[in-house]
Amino acid sequence: MRNRLLPFAIAIALTAPAPVALAAETANDGRFNLDMRLRSESVDDDAFTRNAEALTLRGRFGYRTPTTSGWSGFVEVEGTTHLSGDSYNSSDNGQVAYPAISDPDNAEINQAYVNYAPSSATRFTLGRQRLVYDNQRFFGNVGWRQNEQTFDALDAQHRFGNGTTLRYSYIDRAQRIFGAHNDNRSLARWQLDAHLLSLSHALGPGTLTGYGHFIDNQTLPSASHRNLGLRYVAKHDAPDGVGWLASIELATQDDYAHGSSNIDAEYSLVEGGLVWRGHTFKAGWETLGGNGLYGFATPFATLHAFNGWDDRFLTTPVNGLQDGYLGWSCKFGKLSANVAWHDFRSDRAGIHYGREWDASLGWAFAPRWNALLKLADYQADDVGHDVMKTWVSVEYSY
Repeated sequence: MRNRLLPFAIAIALTAPAPVALAAETANDGRFNLDMRLRSESVDDDAFTRNAEALTLRGRFGYRTPTTSGWSGFVEVEGTTHLSGDSYNSSDNGQVAYPAISDPDNAEINQAYVNYAPSSATRFTLGRQRLVYDNQRFFGNVGWRQNEQTFDALDAQHRFGNGTTLRYSYIDRAQRIFGAHNDNRSLARWQLDAHLLSLSHALGPGTLTGYGHFIDNQTLPSASHRNLGLRYVAKHDAPDGVGWLASIELATQDDYAHGSSNIDAEYSLVEGGLVWRGHTFKAGWETLGGNGLYGFATPFATLHAFNGWDDRFLTTPVNGLQDGYLGWSCKFGKLSANVAWHDFRSDRAGIHYGREWDASLGWAFAPRWNALLKLADYQADDVGHDVMKTWVSVEYSY
């Protein structure tokens, strides 16, 4: 199936019957979408003598066809460009004297898929698409970066009548955040032969999910691995009182296909929180195990959402990572605020990596418009360097 999923999906989408010919069976009209984001990002990293500054603009434009007899298609193009000098390392501009801001200039087909839903309980999607599983700890679209991560894949889902959902995805290729035209081809995309399985069932106040990921990374064979895990997420809403939320997750990771024999690690998460009058308070403890040679890896995750916004742990250290954190979030009319604190330690060898404060303020100042001010301050301890990042962005979505 090497590289055949995308062109096959485009061909089906472009040759589908015109909606006018089957107007009686058309469920909805076609729709264009537009998403623009202008962002300023700065990085002060003590490992570098120069600070990084980037002003970038990202645009996406797409079209979703009408749904006819359960069939529909979607095509979306994406482009990112910088609007100031190259005083940052985009991963593709050669400016290695600066800290990384991984938003390279890029233009590509972001999504192109055909969707078939024979009923409200069943759906098949073939082509280049976003794949988001659970909280995106293992598979997500990395929406924080200007160029998001998408997959050439077949995704199938079915909901049974007893509260059970079965999902399967076959992934042929990962289009990574570093851009389709990156000179480093292993940064641009990964060729995969990957199978994802997920079975979830409503249980008590929450949902229990078992999953298995069997990933043959043919671009980086030694990184091929298998994940087996169990996740339970529950919550209790109490609009006039105190609500709560809780998550617990356990997973193991081993070598798979041609993966390195060093791949052997475990993952765990325990998180709880209270919700009161629009305020959410969270506390959690996440452990990505390490054996001294290898740390539990989640290379397809939306990593920015985990272990601090300074992105110090995009790759898990070989001695593992323990992240103890506290968080608060709230909405005030058109404003939304978040504050989080992290304490980072190794899973073995007694290393204290450091601590981090994160804060953000969002403003939905007009219909379809949002502004964001965000900062992250990492203070290293036994190893590493202090890092501070700030972002200011404006986004329009239609």
